[in-house]
Amino acid sequence: MTWLIIHGTICTMEDPPRVIEDGAVAIEGDRVGMIGTTAEVRARYPDAEALDARGQLILPGSICAHTHFYGAFARGMPLHDEPPSNFPQILRRLWWRLDRALDEKAVRLSALVGLIDAIRHGTTTLIDHHASPSCIDGSLDIIAEAVMEAGLRACLCYEVSDRNGPEGARAGIRENVRFLRRVREWRATGDPRGVFLAASFGLHAAFTVGPQTMEQAVAEARALGTGFHIHVAEDAADEGHSLTVYGVRTVERLAREGVLGPQTLCAHCVHVDAAEIDLLARTESKVSHQPRSNMNNAVGVAPVGAMRKAGVTVGLGNDGFSNNMFAEMKTAYLVHKVHARDPRAMGAEEVVAMAYRENARIASLFWPHPVGVLAPGAYADIILLDYRPYTPFTKENLPWHLIFGVDGSHVTTTICGGRILMKDRQLLTLDEERIAAEARAHAPRVWERFREIVESERGL
Repeated sequence: MTWLIIHGTICTMEDPPRVIEDGAVAIEGDRVGMIGTTAEVRARYPDAEALDARGQLILPGSICAHTHFYGAFARGMPLHDEPPSNFPQILRRLWWRLDRALDEKAVRLSALVGLIDAIRHGTTTLIDHHASPSCIDGSLDIIAEAVMEAGLRACLCYEVSDRNGPEGARAGIRENVRFLRRVREWRATGDPRGVFLAASFGLHAAFTVGPQTMEQAVAEARALGTGFHIHVAEDAADEGHSLTVYGVRTVERLAREGVLGPQTLCAHCVHVDAAEIDLLARTESKVSHQPRSNMNNAVGVAPVGAMRKAGVTVGLGNDGFSNNMFAEMKTAYLVHKVHARDPRAMGAEEVVAMAYRENARIASLFWPHPVGVLAPGAYADIILLDYRPYTPFTKENLPWHLIFGVDGSHVTTTICGGRILMKDRQLLTLDEERIAAEARAHAPRVWERFREIVESERGL
């Protein structure tokens, strides 16, 4: 089926981008068939049904290069402990207790509320990093089912870690292997799930993965021809642990262990030094930057400029914050300036390149056709935004409109793979009221389990 979006201002987000006034997009199945003016596209498809954008912006759906669906129930949750004063304490007192408190229902609801948030804010592709130590086997299937129900695009993995014992580590490895094979089977057989779902091999972080587990994970990943999704040097404690235990910095250890490479995505890289940046570049490893999370955890500001200058692909994620990637872009634009005390740091063009071109490169590891761009042959992942510029809007000043004007709250319509998921701000695939009510009803159970874990760790 072919249908059109007409009478909008198209921002193709190609390199370089084009801005097409009174533009139109022809959607053929799950792909973009043609981009042009409304007159040009109408002439080629005179009988196709059309959605009138009524002058709205037409952009490719946003990409989130690193997120955690599983953290949804943390909102408003009591810690039953002293407030953490550093990042290791944040992990131990919040996240490593919360992930253990999750059951199958919590895993499903966490994903669904995150997916609703993504649809509402125009994020159509998400690269997730999951953990639920009390519910490992089949957990990625639970999330996959939620993704398919929502109609979005997601790459999934399970974070392997030794912090839950040898069996927990082995179970995490098995879950990654099982799901990777399943995705490949879907794609080989033409199952629709293979169009929207992808997989990577998850590792938590170097400081929670010992040599034996790392060796087993690398062996399995190599046999499958895949790379890793791993947190790297998010806090200085990661580098300190690696130097103390292994005698080398984190990135060097990962290179020696065979984790780095063109298919590997390294989240954060806040505390990497020049030699580590060179290793990331030489191995063609990819990096995702999460400025809102880094600020919240007070871990520092990643040397994004130095990494990009060295040739490292650096995209933009959110680490579980809201799926409003326009908010993440604004934060990236601002935090580097105050950190460097230089208003020239991290220009708007650089932020937009990370959010679109670099994120598209990362997504290309997992899907056979382009996302994050409006061009013939790309997946028809498209958003409409009710943004009415009051200054000239051109391809030259597009980055500044995206940083200072556009926001996820402007999104009115979200389309993924040619399917409309939200139209005029009305969700079409998910029942937000029902899911929110179900999550509110289940949250006390998760919070009670969290309290029990806290008391168990204290020996109460």
